[in-house]
Order: sequence, then C-alpha cells, then structure tokens
Amino acid sequence: MGVDLGDLVVKNKITLSSLSGKIIAVDAFNILYQFLASIRQQDGMPLSDSKGNITAHLSGLFYRTAKLLENGIKPVFVFDGEPSELKKRTHEERSAAKIAAEEKWKKALEEERLEDARKYAQATSRLTAEMVEESKELLDAMGIPCVQAPGEGEAQASEMVKEGLAYAVASQDYDVLLFGAQRLVRNLSITGKRKVPRQNRTIMIEPEEIVLEETLKALGINQEQLITIGILVGTDFNIGVKRVGPKTALAIVKEHKTFDDAIKYVVQKYGYTFEVEPEEVLKIFKEPRCNKNIEKPRWKRINAEAIDEILVKRHEFSPERVSSVVRTLEERLKETSAQSKLESWF
Repeated sequence: MGVDLGDLVVKNKITLSSLSGKIIAVDAFNILYQFLASIRQQDGMPLSDSKGNITAHLSGLFYRTAKLLENGIKPVFVFDGEPSELKKRTHEERSAAKIAAEEKWKKALEEERLEDARKYAQATSRLTAEMVEESKELLDAMGIPCVQAPGEGEAQASEMVKEGLAYAVASQDYDVLLFGAQRLVRNLSITGKRKVPRQNRTIMIEPEEIVLEETLKALGINQEQLITIGILVGTDFNIGVKRVGPKTALAIVKEHKTFDDAIKYVVQKYGYTFEVEPEEVLKIFKEPRCNKNIEKPRWKRINAEAIDEILVKRHEFSPERVSSVVRTLEERLKETSAQSKLESWF
C-alpha cells in the first residue's frame, strides 16, 4: 500500500546500466508481491507447477533478478520481520480486500470477462511463509545475500543506505523516504513494455530514481515535515485525514512549520481525531526497529546444481531455459571479475 507521495517527489528517469556496480537493497516482500500479482495466466490464475504449487515468485526472482545481475547490479534482498502493532489494521484491510477481489474474480470468470478476471486476480496475491523460505533458498543458490529485518524490511533497507552499505532502496513504495533513505529506485523489476488495462496500447515502464535531498529541496521542507505529510495523507500505520491529499498536506506543513503545530491545525480545522497518536507514527519513521551496523553484504558464486534442484526438479521449470540463464550469469560474472578486483563481488 504505502504512502501516497507520487505527486510530490522529484522523479529522475534512469537505466539499469546506470546502476552497474552499485549495491541495491531490495524490499523483498514488495518485489515478491509484484511477481505474484503480475506473473499470471490470461484468466488470472497464478503461474504454478503441475502439483498446484505457485511458482510466480520464483520465476520473477530468477529471471528478473538475473537481468539485474547481467547489468552489473548487486542486489541485496531485505526481508520483513515482525510487523508493528500499528500495522495490524493495514493487514486486516488487505485481507478483506483480497476476499472481495476473489469474489469479483470468480464472477468475472463465470461471465467470461477475462481482462476483468485478471485484474481482480492480481489483488488476491498471498505470500506464505513457505514462499518466503523458498525465495531465500533460491537467492542463496544464485549467490545473492539476504538480510532478515527485525521489523519492517523497508526500514532496514533504508538503514543500509544511510550506513553506506547500499546505494539505494528498490521498492515501489515511497515509505522508504520517510524512513530516511537517501535514494529510492522504483520500477527496477518491472521495466519494459506493459499493456494498459482496457486499452489497445502499451506503455514503456522505465526505472526511476528519487533522491531524498532533491525532493526536500524542491518542496522547501525538511525530513520531519515530509513524515508529517505522510501521516496526514495516511501510512501503513495510520489512517489519513479525510479531504487532505498530498498537495494540501504540503501546504499545511509549509504554513505550520513544526509537527505539533501541523497536527493541532488539522485537528482544529477538520475536527479530526487520529485513531493512533501521531507521535507514535512519527517515532516509527524516525526511530525504526532495525539492526544497526550489520555486516557488509557478500556475494557468493552461483550454485548451478542448487538452482536446478529448486526450479527444474522441484517445480518443473524448463531445464534449457534455466541452464541458459545460469551460463549467461556465470559468463557475466567472469567478465566482471576480470575488469575489477575479485573481492568486489565475492
């Protein structure tokens, strides 16, 4: 879900090659949900093996992450830990939305409205503990490091950027900016042509980089004011104020400079009662629960046999296609090692 800051941030179009040699902390849950939502059959059924095991997340992880590696990008996948108590409402809302979407999906299938069926099906995606563990297993086989966050994965990824362990966070959500990540990269795993729903045309989705300092300067605000905007609009930890969108929230924080003054103004102006104390949400973003001073990520050599075991033997992926990708990656890593010090990769 995330906070709605799309109309405010400064977006810069980039290419995958421009990120070559850079460490990117990937918000793992965010990207896995992308794969589960988008990698589906025409009727909306998720990609699965003959035994009915969903494999969309593994397909996305393998083939699209391989593309990042081929472009010289060094991903580190950061996984969510125990969510904040304040996020329970968000989880409940998402569960209710999935149930409603499933009903619409079934009805659309019965009426043979395949495009609608696929759209509703995308909103039913569920990420299980088994999927998470198998994703970690595949990433390890690909030689890609994983980091387990104690709380929010995006908070831990942001901390890695702040500590200089990563160049940017890769996520579709703008929340990482509230957590203080200096750079956010969006569309990293969905780059390419995409069909516009209900229209006979496609659009090109390109990676984009958002630099926190550049956005703050353009808006004329500081980091705490950006968090305040998020709280007024609504985050995963609180419900936003009705009739207050991003642009209205920006105007409020620019007129009422401090957090307390902005909150007091909203309460008086809109007669609004926050369901949780705004100060609690502010603290989540300013003092997130994450591991400090974690070890520098290290990449390992590709384990072709382990990849084959997971994808081909266990889930019936094409052996030819998997082998082709593995060979390409091994050749790419050899080239990289020859051009730079071996220690930069292993």
